[in-house]
Amino acid sequence: MEIYNNEDEQLDAVRNFFRENGKAIVVGVVLGIGGLFGWRYWQSHQHTSLTTASVSFDNAMLQSENTAGLEAFVQANGNTYGVFGALKLAQDLVEKGDFAKAKQQLQWAQTHTKDDNLLPAINLRLARIQLQEKQFDDALKTLDAVQKGGWFAQAQAIRGDVLVAKGDTKGARDAYTQAFEDNPSPVLKELLRIKLNNLAA
Repeated sequence: MEIYNNEDEQLDAVRNFFRENGKAIVVGVVLGIGGLFGWRYWQSHQHTSLTTASVSFDNAMLQSENTAGLEAFVQANGNTYGVFGALKLAQDLVEKGDFAKAKQQLQWAQTHTKDDNLLPAINLRLARIQLQEKQFDDALKTLDAVQKGGWFAQAQAIRGDVLVAKGDTKGARDAYTQAFEDNPSPVLKELLRIKLNNLAA
């Protein structure tokens, strides 16, 4: 640490410091303030976008019989609200028997979510449609994405249904047994018991 003899030397040292580092300090302060305002703007923009999407989602759900409106909402919102809209649209299309369009909506939802809790539900619905359309290998591939966890028993039950449709009784029995042993809900457990008994007959 430098010792100054008088105030003039100290003042000269301060001037020299700012002469050498002044620009860097000013740039740092400007960048810091700009970054802070930029971050706040981004946060506000995100909040506004999600609020708008939420209101649009509510409106789309209230008019869910309007398929074109729901499709437009889904295409305009590549976020979680859009994914939920695609799931609702897929459900409506399945009820109308339009499995091809329902499958498209579910595939869109697959590519637009990163939610590890939502992806298995999407995959299960997609596999059921693929089974309905007799796309057995595609259904099995879709089910491969559903690993151990809360959805595993349902995935194995659907896998068993696909294997029954393919004529693979042993594979179906193994899948149903794995589902049964995974502690499924009481309703699914009873359904699996019936399916296993039917395979034995």
